Amino acid sequence: MVDTLPSEFDVIVIGTGLPESIIAAACSRSGRRVLHVDSRSYYGGNWASFSFSGLLSWLKEHQENSDIENDSPVWQDQILENEEAIALSRKDKTIQHVEVFCYASQDLHEDVEEAGALQKNHALVTSANSTEAADSSFLPVEDESLSTMNCEMLTEQTPSSDPENVLEVNGAEVTGEKENHCDDKTCVPSTSAEDVSENVPIAEDTTEQPKKNRISYSQIIKEGRRFNIDLVSKLLYSRGLLIDLLIKSNVSRYAEFKNITRILAFREGRVEQVPCSRADVFNSKQLTMVEKRMLMKFLTFCMEYEKYPDEYKGYEDITFYEYLKTQKLTPNLQYIVLHSIAMTSETASSTIDGLKATRNFLHCLGRYGNTPFLFPLYGQGELPQCFCRMCAVFGGIYCLRHSVQCLVVDKESRKCKAVIDQFGQRIISEHFLVEDSYFSENMCSRVQYRQISRAVLITDRSVLKTDSDQQISILTVPAEEPGTFAVRVIELCSSTMTCMKGTYLVHLTCTSSKTAREDLEPVVQKLFIPYTEMEIENEQVEKPRILWALYFNMRDSSDISRSCYKDLPSNVYVCSGPDCGLGNDNAVKQAETLFQEICPSEDFCPPPPNPEDIVLDGDGLQPEASESSAIPEANSETFKESTNLGNLEESSE
Repeated sequence: MVDTLPSEFDVIVIGTGLPESIIAAACSRSGRRVLHVDSRSYYGGNWASFSFSGLLSWLKEHQENSDIENDSPVWQDQILENEEAIALSRKDKTIQHVEVFCYASQDLHEDVEEAGALQKNHALVTSANSTEAADSSFLPVEDESLSTMNCEMLTEQTPSSDPENVLEVNGAEVTGEKENHCDDKTCVPSTSAEDVSENVPIAEDTTEQPKKNRISYSQIIKEGRRFNIDLVSKLLYSRGLLIDLLIKSNVSRYAEFKNITRILAFREGRVEQVPCSRADVFNSKQLTMVEKRMLMKFLTFCMEYEKYPDEYKGYEDITFYEYLKTQKLTPNLQYIVLHSIAMTSETASSTIDGLKATRNFLHCLGRYGNTPFLFPLYGQGELPQCFCRMCAVFGGIYCLRHSVQCLVVDKESRKCKAVIDQFGQRIISEHFLVEDSYFSENMCSRVQYRQISRAVLITDRSVLKTDSDQQISILTVPAEEPGTFAVRVIELCSSTMTCMKGTYLVHLTCTSSKTAREDLEPVVQKLFIPYTEMEIENEQVEKPRILWALYFNMRDSSDISRSCYKDLPSNVYVCSGPDCGLGNDNAVKQAETLFQEICPSEDFCPPPPNPEDIVLDGDGLQPEASESSAIPEANSETFKESTNLGNLEESSE
């Protein structure tokens, strides 16, 4: 298929992150001919999700990618006298300071069956000071594991690049059908009954029944496809831009969501639940009756603060933290409002920003559950794929593992006119959208990037134990030292389809001041303990135990002006990677802004057409007719879809 690509498109999109995927879907929906390519073997870029073995393979690819040397360009002969080329980078430098630690015990009598399995390095369990050992020990032992995992990751983590197959996969019911979902998303041959029997809860698979919480590394490997580990950790505000876009475009039919069940606070060394709704406030045992009335009065003001300018006009030049001190709030309430409702820090937000954040939190309450947040089943990486599916339905062409060597620029007009791919094919287009990571060091020499510190932990229980083991939680741990940042902790249970039963997947995120491990390890030590043989014997341990940990820094390329990129042609648009924020509004705003530059008179991702209104003529929608006929009605039915979106967490129990 690759060597028979059409030679001309209206829009070429390079990279399959969330902003690029939204733009590709919007352009395809508006009738543009879209080519969407990515040199990676999976969808999503730094927005992707991986199975456990897929993540190990990604780590190996990351190290091998750092060793790539740009060969002498073979496309130079195709550049004409009136043209010049902008070479694109083959190295992905967005991920740095990767460190992996395995604390779970390795049962030597058990065979590790998943491809790309990481054998436990005992030195890492006893000593966490050797960075070099950490960097070299996370790699799979066998060389051939990379090629095996590339194939597995492509289908395990992504939809098929064939539009018909994409729709078949997503037409299936995914709630409560994890085995079927895995089978649809992997290129492994049909699973036998023997293989399925291995995917049982941990307690049943453990040889020593009294040690109920004993989880070995071999078990994590065996259940590896039950993990969907996000590179970037985010949630969806229930009234945020992305939810509105999913409903408006009807892309929500490709995904399902769970409601975040609780919001936590960390204070004085303890984790406690924060009341969200009015009922939670008045049922809370943590607050006195006076505090409950104080809190309700302040939150009622925040909902309509703009109507009472006298209450905040004199405090616009101070931080939200200082403003809270002027209100009739106890220190306990100030802490809850600042860190768990506004989700900011003492120095990060002004009074107006804090009031806006608080109002947004309250505005999102109650739409889909008791908290303002939703999480997509199977991970954040599902969202770019959903928009890729929409693009494919309306005729977009997808090519993974297909690199673009250079952009061809006309010297007179200073506009990009074509790209040359890895096979030397010249593909013409009017508009080009490029993910920031594809640009060379020379083009980005004036760009000042921020960094995001990330940690991913697999633990054996929740940070706040309750009667239910299926809690999805968000927790903000305030910064303690000047120059550091608050750490956001998102804890996912197995019902989100992101981890195996008996474990939790914990994501930690903050703006970087040092390496990820240096930034996040102090918080990890406050909330968790390493999983060791001695701790296994101690059933009275209060903190959750870490089975496996990954630290890395990710580039934050958001909010960078296009003028920072050297000699960027006017019809080449830059898409940034994930930012450090909790929501996805930045990606949606970026996508809509760029779409309006390409298609200024077009509606951004309108509802799909009613099949009964489609008229087929000689030049019509014949290739898409069969796809469009499967799309629900747009106008009144769209709102029914949004109701279904709200009920997803109930249907997935």
